[in-house]
Amino acid sequence: MKKILLFSALFTGTLMSAQAQNADISKDVETDEVVVTGTRNSTDIRHLPMTITTVNHLKLTESHRTSVLPTLTEQVPSLFVTSRGVMGYGVSGGAAGGISLRGISGGSGQLMVLIDGHPQYMGIFGHPIADVYQSLMSEKVEVLRGPASVLYGSNAMGGVINIVTRKMLEDGVKNDVSVAYGSYNTLQTEATNRVKAGKFNSVLSLSYNRTDGHRRNMEFEQYGGYAKVGYDISNNWKAYADLNLTHFNATNPGTIQAPILEGNQWITRGAASAAIENDFSKTSGTLSFFINWGHHKINDGYTPGPESGPQKAFYLSDDSMMGFSWFQSIQLFEGNRLTGGIDFQHIKGHAWNRSRATGEVTNTYADKSLNEVAGYLDFRQDITSWLTIDAGLRIDHHSQAGTELIPQGGLSFRLPEDAQIKAMVSKGFRNPSIREMYMFPPQNDELKPERLMNYELSFTQRVLDGALNYGINLFYLKGDNMIQTVRVDGKPRNLNTGEIENWGIEGNIAYRINSNWSVNANYSYLHMKNPVLAAPENKLFAGVNYSKDRWSFNTGIQYINNLYTAVGDNAKKENFVIWNADVNYKLADFATVFVKGENLLAQKYEINAGFPMPKATFMGGIHLTF
Repeated sequence: MKKILLFSALFTGTLMSAQAQNADISKDVETDEVVVTGTRNSTDIRHLPMTITTVNHLKLTESHRTSVLPTLTEQVPSLFVTSRGVMGYGVSGGAAGGISLRGISGGSGQLMVLIDGHPQYMGIFGHPIADVYQSLMSEKVEVLRGPASVLYGSNAMGGVINIVTRKMLEDGVKNDVSVAYGSYNTLQTEATNRVKAGKFNSVLSLSYNRTDGHRRNMEFEQYGGYAKVGYDISNNWKAYADLNLTHFNATNPGTIQAPILEGNQWITRGAASAAIENDFSKTSGTLSFFINWGHHKINDGYTPGPESGPQKAFYLSDDSMMGFSWFQSIQLFEGNRLTGGIDFQHIKGHAWNRSRATGEVTNTYADKSLNEVAGYLDFRQDITSWLTIDAGLRIDHHSQAGTELIPQGGLSFRLPEDAQIKAMVSKGFRNPSIREMYMFPPQNDELKPERLMNYELSFTQRVLDGALNYGINLFYLKGDNMIQTVRVDGKPRNLNTGEIENWGIEGNIAYRINSNWSVNANYSYLHMKNPVLAAPENKLFAGVNYSKDRWSFNTGIQYINNLYTAVGDNAKKENFVIWNADVNYKLADFATVFVKGENLLAQKYEINAGFPMPKATFMGGIHLTF
């Protein structure tokens, strides 16, 4: 696979050189593909060598989902998120919300979720908390497929999901209120207020969601709130601060083979940041301070029977991850962009048991703090109107795991007829978590970082004045030092012994047929030498959108093939087809009613082993804008 990619890159470079002599391709052609994730400052995606998928606010909200993750599963090739029911992912035993990208697992902390560029993960376990990432706060989501560790450090080993939050662009006040009710006594409510008055702007979003679940003892309840205020100090300076709070109560019913009682979880997560931005003609940058924290209280429950009974203690934990990030980007000369930055993170975790009878602490699992500091440089240069090169290097020091060097490099060729070829080589890494080093019998405080190298080649093109766009990617990734639990002298121990070797193909196409109709599809094939959970071999999505006058209609079919729900000696795979659809009717300029259905084919399938998914479900509601 490496030889194929290398040959393709060399062939592509030769072809581009020949074609560029006969074409005048301007790098200043207008485009709506401007992203921040691949370089930390707004950049035309055509000048970046990495693969980035952007999902806008309309797409995130058209199916009336509370979480961004189901929509990302449909719209982003090679990305898959586990699920267990109608609403809610939960944590601990029976949890879903595991994110994988190209077979790299967010559940292991190998995939980074960001909110406005700030890392979001649980300090103790090092993985994202899926129930926090809500659609109401999101202007768009950018998904960078492949390592992004040069810019974002540890946990961006397999890629990043960057949630860009909403803001008001023109003076005035806008309000959105949505209420929906459906199967299994499921209720979704949310309200958003946006204000802009001269130099001041603000966003306030509140939500309440609940469901009884499609199985007994599978209730889920969530309260959420997001607030952001910004102020334009001058034409060149801006400041903002935001706060995101989520509390949810989830119940784990256990598998259908071994149901449990009292599998209750009470989780509070919060994130806050403050930043000041500068933007001049030749330079721009941001200094930001951030913190995300959580309090988890968990009752693991019990299996009914004469020899079992309720848990005698709750598991509790407090965690936080705070720090600052500074970067400045400067144009040294024509077609050049040099970005340098410093990141610092302080990660803290405290976990213990508390007696249900007396309230006393009965066991302390961990009470640790770790620090991570890093500096990085990213250099991008337009060599000609049709070729851009990019190179980056990060030096990252972890207080326990040591120092890591992370390089990356890539080429972006812009062809005639609005076509493009990109080639990329990048390294990703992940530092061990507090849990892996200090908690439970497998712990090992001598663990080193996990490492991964990624090679990819991509082709994209827009034709018919942008009405049709398509692309195809080839990737190969190989990782070592993966942390696994093995038996040493008869006892379990975490060691850097695992390997990853994955390769695959990704494709996408979207066509705006006319002002009423549009279609889109994407496909990914993933080959894994060592299979992991929640990473399907084949994933296909095809969607259709229609709108005319007061009506709009959206539908999509997703095909999942060879999804591992168990690995090892008793490996198990699932294959299924999911058909979803929704219809919207505008009663007035300020009111739209909708009805939606999911799994309309009533497929019987599992994503988490032992947790059958619901068959067809329905929901209806109203959305008000004023």
